[in-house]
Amino acid sequence: MLRINNLVAPLKASLTDLKTQAAQKLGIKAADLHDFKVSKKSVDARNKKNVHFVYSVDCTAPFPAMKDKDIEIVPPTEELHFNIKSDGVRPVVVGSGPAGMFAALALAEAGLTPIVLERGADVETRTKKVRSFWQGGALDCNTNVQFGEGGAGTFSDGKLMTGIKKDKFVAKVINEFYAAGAPQEILYLAKPHIGTDKLRMVVQNMRQKIISLGGEYRFGHKLSGLKVQDGVLKAIVVQNGSEEYELPTTRLFLAIGHSARDTFEMLLKAGLYMQQKPFSVGARIEHKQALINRAQYGMAAQSPYLGAADYKLATHLPNGRGVYTFCMCPGGQVVAAASEEGRVVTNGMSEFARNKINANAALLVGVDGRDFGSDAPLAGMAFQRRLEEAAFKFGGQNYSAPAQLVGDFLARRASKKGGEVEPSYQPTITWSNLDLLLPSEIADSMRAAIVEMSRKLHGFDSFDAVLTGIETRSSSPVRMVRDETMQANIKGIFPCGEGAGYAGGITSSAADALKVVFSLTNLV
Repeated sequence: MLRINNLVAPLKASLTDLKTQAAQKLGIKAADLHDFKVSKKSVDARNKKNVHFVYSVDCTAPFPAMKDKDIEIVPPTEELHFNIKSDGVRPVVVGSGPAGMFAALALAEAGLTPIVLERGADVETRTKKVRSFWQGGALDCNTNVQFGEGGAGTFSDGKLMTGIKKDKFVAKVINEFYAAGAPQEILYLAKPHIGTDKLRMVVQNMRQKIISLGGEYRFGHKLSGLKVQDGVLKAIVVQNGSEEYELPTTRLFLAIGHSARDTFEMLLKAGLYMQQKPFSVGARIEHKQALINRAQYGMAAQSPYLGAADYKLATHLPNGRGVYTFCMCPGGQVVAAASEEGRVVTNGMSEFARNKINANAALLVGVDGRDFGSDAPLAGMAFQRRLEEAAFKFGGQNYSAPAQLVGDFLARRASKKGGEVEPSYQPTITWSNLDLLLPSEIADSMRAAIVEMSRKLHGFDSFDAVLTGIETRSSSPVRMVRDETMQANIKGIFPCGEGAGYAGGITSSAADALKVVFSLTNLV
């Protein structure tokens, strides 16, 4: 298979146009190209007067006689085979987010009939409960934006971007999502996303595949204890409502996500080694999507061939703090993401169409032990809780989120009313002063970053842009220590994914789980 890179094409270019250009680059006729497909597509908007697409295409064709740096031979992607010996006891996966789903899928493909424990509800029930909470209903501490089938990523933009190299593990993640109903474009877009609406369907289809291979899902079942003998796992204790039962297992895959705080506490008490881990906190910043489109695409902003524009900004300040935007949701909304009573948390979400009026992103500042006030493993988690409690207090103690206009935030004064950008957070926001809840150095770092970032993205510092607080769940506050066999200090426990501190986002979490399961391949 040949790959031809850096094909520059106008926004309205067709597949036929690309095929003609590829043939010209190879010095052959278009009719001699076979199995032609797009392998990568990205937008080049550096010159606002000439916004265009850049493609890579794959095909079979005679290899050109001349050398060209844009032409390469692509070897077939290595297929993953999970050849794992059964010890007669069913493995257990805790959590059904990306890491849990793919750990369960790999184990099921190996014929090991895993049991998936999910403290929350199935995705259909979960969606109803989440929407009820957003409309002013009660918070369910086991079924919410953080907990339930699909994990925290289910109520997000469904981004599949990753900073890790595309290898056999990442390829399997993308291909399995596509096979489960995700749009075909995730196979080639430089910045693929599924969207929260389509992701819910994908999650259900993956569950059915796992069940068809012998897996079992138990919703409403939460890991509550470990049974360990001589440093080796023998069984776990599971809570189902008001009842508990013991479940024998010698292979426990912890894919608990970054918000399972009570589980972190239980595991630490049970003797599992973990360390505090740096993460980031801040707020959601919200603009009109039209402003972002103009800033990124210029005169091409109205083109029907371009969707809602995104952005990714970062700066390193003189005070040593790194500030960056994260989980940018074009045409999306800010959502209530609390998982504990008396605490307010925000996140962002977009549907596949990305057609809502606002754009939002987390504006985050890196934090570590100097902010936590302790070197204890769970000090970062306690720091998160303090910030979320302050947000609950200044939001009105009813899960309303404190919000502030960017102009007022930069001027260090409370906001009394909104402006052009209507906040999308539900159930409601309370105009406030984020300096009341953010540590001063964090707030000052956000202020400096907004000014700096506006030099890169015109309008980022718009007076009427809205900051909604607080965002604390950017990644796990802990890392569960694992050895070269991917096991924790308690043998038989395999931490994986974002909650274990080894990934960040849907793709890397899923890929990490596959690597963990694959480590058992061909072991006697």
